Amino acid sequence: MTRPAPPAVPTREEIADAAGRIAGRVRRTPVIEWSVPVGGREVPVTAKLELLQHTGSFKPRGAFHRILSAPERPGLVVAASGGNHGLAVAHAARALGIEAEVFVPESAPAVKVEGIRARGARVTLAGASYAEAAAASAERASAPGALAVHAYDDPAVLAGQGTVALELSEQAPDLDTVLVATGGGGLIGGVAAWYGTGTRVVSVETHGAPTMHAALAAGRPVDVAVGGLAADSLGAKRIGAHGFAGAVAAGVTAVLVEEEAVRAARRLLWEDLRVTAEPGGAVALAALLQGAYSPAAGERVGVVVCGGNADPHDLAVPR
Repeated sequence: MTRPAPPAVPTREEIADAAGRIAGRVRRTPVIEWSVPVGGREVPVTAKLELLQHTGSFKPRGAFHRILSAPERPGLVVAASGGNHGLAVAHAARALGIEAEVFVPESAPAVKVEGIRARGARVTLAGASYAEAAAASAERASAPGALAVHAYDDPAVLAGQGTVALELSEQAPDLDTVLVATGGGGLIGGVAAWYGTGTRVVSVETHGAPTMHAALAAGRPVDVAVGGLAADSLGAKRIGAHGFAGAVAAGVTAVLVEEEAVRAARRLLWEDLRVTAEPGGAVALAALLQGAYSPAAGERVGVVVCGGNADPHDLAVPR
């Protein structure tokens, strides 16, 4: 019986190669220097505004890299997604002139489903969760000429997502700590692979979707119950093996936040910066507001604001 290959973690060289491969197809998103009120003091924060990426999240980086690094050009790309990955795959496929089919759970936000269709991809509703949509996509992805583009558990996807950290290290080279929201582990795995042990990387999740927190406690990826405010973007039921391996190698730690802190983070991003983050995109900032991560005096902190695909109507409602 053949043992499965061990999880692969992209090297810094592979992430740099990914940046070259996807150059001109993704945006170099800006950073903004900001002060965040935490526990009666102002904490300087460097916010990486990855929600300004094409399709409103970091996901096109991994999608483009997975497709462009394939041995042969596919005739069809297939993906399962809670929304953001599907938008990215649809966008990348259209840009490259390739057909796309995206399987989404029935609970996927309408704004994301409509966005996937608007980019020319076929949408198939399948099941109540991302895991069920992923299972439904497997048969279609096995068709001749098709390429499966996994939302997070693929080394090529991790290398693409790691270009977020490559850019951030150039834009803010002296950071001590970077806070990153975690769902399936593609972003945290790529960021951790780039920074290694030289910069502290902290995984932030809600109590409703604690994949990294549970995996670190167990010493391996384990299934968790998924639900709550950010489940559409951070709703994987198990951390990906490749992302987890990258996180462990880099010494990533994990913290959990309450949903009210996520709501407060969304409001603060809107009120101070006029940035309309989705709940998953505000999770990393919530760790500071709640005190789940408390930086030392003088610590230089980066926060990845990773997604903005949400209805912003509630952001301007008075508290």
